[in-house]
Amino acid sequence: MTININTRAELKSSLSAAGSNPVLIHFSAAWCAPCRQIEAVILELVKTFPQLVTLQIEAEEAEDVAELFQIESVPTCVLLLNEVQQFRIDGVNPPELTQKVTEFCNKHKAPVQAPAANTLDPELNARLAKLVRSAPVMLFMKGVPNSPKCGFSRQIVDLLQTNFIQFDSFDILTDESVRQGLKIFSSWPTFPQLYIDGELIGGLDVVREMVADESLFSLVPTEAKRARLEQRLTKLIRQAPMMLFMKGSPDAPKCGFSREIVGLLQAQNVKFGYFDILTDEEVRQGLKQLSGWPTYPQLYIDGNLIGGLDIVKEQIQDGSFSEIIPSEAKQK
Repeated sequence: MTININTRAELKSSLSAAGSNPVLIHFSAAWCAPCRQIEAVILELVKTFPQLVTLQIEAEEAEDVAELFQIESVPTCVLLLNEVQQFRIDGVNPPELTQKVTEFCNKHKAPVQAPAANTLDPELNARLAKLVRSAPVMLFMKGVPNSPKCGFSRQIVDLLQTNFIQFDSFDILTDESVRQGLKIFSSWPTFPQLYIDGELIGGLDVVREMVADESLFSLVPTEAKRARLEQRLTKLIRQAPMMLFMKGSPDAPKCGFSREIVGLLQAQNVKFGYFDILTDEEVRQGLKQLSGWPTYPQLYIDGNLIGGLDIVKEQIQDGSFSEIIPSEAKQK
């Protein structure tokens, strides 16, 4: 598993933990597409050589670390053994990287070291054990969600928030004992760190991969799942001033009730957003509970439920519907 490094101290800690295992450092940048190619190559190398420790450093965010190795461009890969440079490859050259790492690892088959034992002070150990369980989903980061203090923390907050995963956080910059102790407690030398039900999930890269393959959501506790769904639905019903949840789309309704309410709204010459509930069972079932309305279609104005087809039809007939149409929804 590749470890993200942000500071010289984290680099030193990771190199020390590597012992006599070879360490491959990849200097990269988020905007650099060729770096993704190198990441894929490294992933395959680790599968072949489990003794290979891999570190990834965002060269622009960790400038002081990049300066140590005189990094002038990305991607750049450096292989170390016992903190001594063995070779370096500047630029994109997957065949050369594969060949050199393979030759080196076959020649230097150092044993994989076991993680260091937890040697924390019992009082601190107990405090950390309580902290990682202080919320169903707990993030240890630099800064706070509204004001992250590093790029990796900012990215993991964005991932959790955009996927509507409710979490609490702890700013490790405010407590050095927690910052250093958690590295030993979890055998994970970098931050951010995400915990679910007190168990370490990992850092940014792990969380990003688990969001991409959707495996993270199955680990989210029921309490946090409910909050996540409510946040998602609340955002959806306010996606447009007038929002219709229907079967199908306005151009291709999939049931008679949806077809009829679309016709009514179009006859009123109003603009409205829509969501096809047939494409998302979570939304389809969740919105019934959130609104207390068991059927579809459902019409919302400014995030408030108006009702289904019969309610809208009655309001149009008695003239009250025109009074609640938001100005943004009126066709000019």
